[in-house]
Formats: sequence, structure tokens, C-alpha cells
Amino acid sequence: MYCTRKITDAVTWVGGYDRRLALFENLFPISRGITYNSYLISDEKTALIDTVDSSVTRQFLENIHYVLRGRSLNYLVINHMEPDHCAGIEELLLHFPEMKLVGNAKTFAFIRQFYDLNLDGRTLVIKEGTTLSLGTHTLRFCFAPMVHWPEVMMTYEQKEKLLFSADAFGSFGALNGNLFNDEVDFARDWLPDARRYYGNIVGKYGAQVQAALKKLTDMELRMICPLHGPVWRTNLDYFLDKYRLWSRYEPEEHAVALIYGSMYGDTENAVNILASSLAESGVKNIAVYDISTTHISTLIAEAFRCSHLVLAAPTYNGGIYPAMLNLLHDMKALNLQNRTMALIENGSWAPASARQMRSLLGELKQIELLEPVITVKSAIKKENLDELLQLKESILSSLEKL
Repeated sequence: MYCTRKITDAVTWVGGYDRRLALFENLFPISRGITYNSYLISDEKTALIDTVDSSVTRQFLENIHYVLRGRSLNYLVINHMEPDHCAGIEELLLHFPEMKLVGNAKTFAFIRQFYDLNLDGRTLVIKEGTTLSLGTHTLRFCFAPMVHWPEVMMTYEQKEKLLFSADAFGSFGALNGNLFNDEVDFARDWLPDARRYYGNIVGKYGAQVQAALKKLTDMELRMICPLHGPVWRTNLDYFLDKYRLWSRYEPEEHAVALIYGSMYGDTENAVNILASSLAESGVKNIAVYDISTTHISTLIAEAFRCSHLVLAAPTYNGGIYPAMLNLLHDMKALNLQNRTMALIENGSWAPASARQMRSLLGELKQIELLEPVITVKSAIKKENLDELLQLKESILSSLEKL
């Protein structure tokens, strides 16, 4: 049975929800599942904007046939060729033999990699700024390469001023019937997953996101319709501003997150003492994470959110505690920059993790490293308490400058 929602009189959401999927891209935990958005425009001609993952294809097809009510499907616009959005292409070609695929040159290069299809006479290759008339509705295509694949484009519907934004402005999480941002408490229930989605999926490509955002300045936007998460029909600047901050690698909040690895509790003790001391000095909303039990995607999201990060880790096999090493590698891979950092190390006979963490942080751009770097030898002693007090003062002074 169909399950659809109207976006406007002429545009219908025909996507689906998957609450069974545990890992997005087989990497990122999604306890609430995921939403796959697809949109069908009904005019003199009909156009479908992207398809869905294979897990919801049956629902997807029922939705399309219900909305079309016997009409043909003239166009499939392919904004993004990642499998969670292109899995329905072959099935649609069987259901609608007259349908044409709309995409750019790189789109069709990827289609040939994913599928063995005879597409002779069934493609419409477009370029930046190309328009496609459906009758009273006109689609204009805007390329957004590396947000977050090289073929990505966005589609702007000129009459109703809708932006179909591909993976940009998306979020983890299956919607519960409330499709629009003003039907949910986005800041409370969706912003953490949207931030985690951006930081881990798109975060590396800040410059490319900035280029795409510049193209949007010439568009009058009534709604933003992403491929995952809520459709934005109110307060668009709220989410656009988040993307401006994240893509410039500017901290979203003046906040402190302490991330630690601790084998027997002594490094954790140092972090707890520092966090309590910061709180006594008036710092609010401090975040503390055990790196061994917190998924790295959450830690990356917090690194995009917070201005100040304290990294604390024991020495392990002469190097950095493995989970912390993984986080540092991810920070580099995702191009994190413009942060203030502090380091705490522990080692019973040959502490080495701080030196190696400092070296890896030196590969990131515009990182300020606060002093002192604290070395704990096995367990906290009085001299460590004095150093923690000094580090607290360094953090407070740095926060006051923001």
C-alpha cells in the first residue's frame, strides 16, 4: 500500500523509511534508521527526482504508481549516483520503458559502472544551468561536485522555488510521518544527527560546500528537499547558517569537549578532575567522552561542534592508544581545522602519546595547542593537580578571547 506526502499540489514525496538498518554505509550507527527521500513532480510531463535504496524499493514503486494513477513517467532526474539513491534505476526502466534518464556526463559514467543497461535514446545529458520544462514547472540544474561525490548536482524548480539538494542538508534518522522541519523539534531531536551526518559524510569537502552555497545566493528558496531527513519549508537560514559554519570549519559553539582513552581509570581521573575544575570556574555544558565506548562518528560531530578539545590518552605499545589514533586520523581525513586543543598523556615507564599526538595535530590546519601538555605517570599526583589547574586557566583564557 502506498505511503506518500504532498510537498506542494504538484510535488509529492514518494520515498521510504528503513528502521532496520543498523549501520549507514556499513560504518555509522543509526539507532533511528534512515529516511530515503524521492520526489515526484506532476505536470504536463512527469519527473521523478532520484530513487531510493533497494531496501525500500517495493514501497517506492507502490508510491510512484499511486501518484501517477496510470500516467507515464517521463523523466528520472539523477542528482546523485550513490547506491542508496540509485538502486531503483533498473527497476524503473522496466516499469516505464518510455522514461528518460536526466544527468550529467559523470552521472552516466557511474551508471555504466553500476549497471549493464542499454540506454540508447533514453538519456538526456545536461550541463550546468541547463533547464528542462515539464509544462508550468521548469527544472534548472546546478552542479555541486564533491558534495560529496564528483557527479553530484542539485535541481532547482523555478516555479515553486524548490531546491532538490541531493545529500546536502541531509540527516541520519527515519522520520516518523512528520516530513517537514516545522513538524519536529529539529534543534532538540535532529540537529545532533544532522551534524554527525555532515561531519562524517560531507565534512572533508568544505571548500566544495562553500562553492555550492555561493550558487544558492542567486536562488529564491521556498523549500530545501534533501535525500535524507526533513524537508525544510520554514526558517531555512537556520540550517543554511549551520552549513556555512561547518563548511568553513568554524566551531559551531564555544564549548569544551574532553575525549579520553583510559585502560584502568587513571587517565579518566585526570579528565574528570579537569572537567570539574572547569565547571567550578563557570564553564557550562562540558562534554566528556570515553573514546573506547563512543562511536567515532559522534566524536567527529563533537569536533565540528566545539571550539575546544582536550585529548587524553595513555601510551600503548610505544604509541598512541589505538582508539585515539583512529580519531586523529579521521580528523585529518575530514579536514578538521580552526580548533584549540589540549593534551594529556599517561605512561608508566615511557610516556610517548602526547609527543605523537602533537605531531599528528601539526598536520591539521590552524590548530592552537594549549600549554601545559600534561604527563601522568601511572596515577595522578600533586604535581599533576597543579598542572591541571594551569591547563584549566589556559582553557579559560582561550575561551574568553572568543
